[in-house]
Amino acid sequence: QVQLVESVAGLVQAGGSLRLSCAPSGGFSAYAMGWFRQAPGKERECVAAISWSGGSTAYADSMKGRFTISRDDAKNTVYLQMNSLKPEDTAVYYCAARLTPYYTDYYVRPGDYAYWGQGTQVTVSS
Repeated sequence: QVQLVESVAGLVQAGGSLRLSCAPSGGFSAYAMGWFRQAPGKERECVAAISWSGGSTAYADSMKGRFTISRDDAKNTVYLQMNSLKPEDTAVYYCAARLTPYYTDYYVRPGDYAYWGQGTQVTVSS
């Protein structure tokens, strides 16, 4: 069973940056990874996703150009670099993992993922 441990995020001013990290226990070779977020009263949405290879990525339209997902297999860590943060980015952010036989596929639906982190609160003040 994969356990995902996310970094603690916190409070940042609008226009600022944060980097989230997620370290799956036991390694994450053969896993596609994703970052999701959920604001109060809203559905969980995909922020970014990355393939097992790391060569394929996807972003929600509102995050393109501001957020970057990456993975460092040597460090067994996936990252979400968030720049130009806006108050509407305030949410609980979740790391997710999915075992996959497909080296270049990424997944953007919550139901595609079997393993989830505990979530970390990101608050962007105006």
